[in-house]
Amino acid sequence: MIVYDTIKKYADTFSNKTQHPLISLVDLNQSKPLQREKFTLNFYAVILKETLCGDLRYGNQYYDYAEGTLVFFGPGQIIGNEPEGEMHQPYGKALIFHPDLIKGTSLGKQIHDYSFFSYQSHEALHLSDKEREVVMACFGNIASEVSQNIDRHSKELIVANLELLLKYCSRFYDRQFMTRGHVNHGLIEQFEQKLNEYLLGEKLKTDGVPTVAYFAQELHLSPNYFGDLIKKETGKSALEYIQLHLIDLAKERIFDTSKSVGEIAYELGFKYPQHFTRFFKQKVGVSPIEYRSLN
Repeated sequence: MIVYDTIKKYADTFSNKTQHPLISLVDLNQSKPLQREKFTLNFYAVILKETLCGDLRYGNQYYDYAEGTLVFFGPGQIIGNEPEGEMHQPYGKALIFHPDLIKGTSLGKQIHDYSFFSYQSHEALHLSDKEREVVMACFGNIASEVSQNIDRHSKELIVANLELLLKYCSRFYDRQFMTRGHVNHGLIEQFEQKLNEYLLGEKLKTDGVPTVAYFAQELHLSPNYFGDLIKKETGKSALEYIQLHLIDLAKERIFDTSKSVGEIAYELGFKYPQHFTRFFKQKVGVSPIEYRSLN
């Protein structure tokens, strides 16, 4: 597996000069044909694909990158480039920037809010022609600033333009969530079905309280994409959505006076009754015993 640990190493691979040690706009078209290999990055990458160019794999998911598609990678992700060993000619633009560039800046504090850096490859952003023009303009502004002689304003302006690009990408993803509403609705229905099956089956008792990651995996989505999808469609986070259904089930079970609160807690996947009591009181406002007596 290729490890791109520096901006320079990535730029050199694609026959580009490095204009700044922490950020670079790499023209993939300048590259000679390369062998497809698995790789990982120690920095962030925003890659615009300009032509059909084979499959990237993240986890077990594949995606054929069409023209006008943006894909995002965060530090440490392992990306398969398949079919491995095949020679191919890269096309497109790659904006790569090191975490050190944004340390101590507002973007550095908020970079984790841009959850698309942890999306899977098949959850890429498909751009309209107008959106592609905006992205290219942002790329151009960043490249222009990077090529300037470094002065006391350089870092601030580079990071400001980078932040502007990511804000536009967030807007475009919101649009994509909206325009793919019919697909998203189907995923919500699948999620609800799997959630009900989990809560009403044996898994709740044997495997414990379900996690967001579990349902993301069941739906073949990354946890971040799944969470953003649920939030956009329901107004609640995926965790809130799961907990809401769990509380409804808990209220129903509490009415069974033949069982103690401890027994109900174990049935609902809690290892310790006190954790269930604390969770219930936090969500309902009263303890399970108080809720039972009030009703």
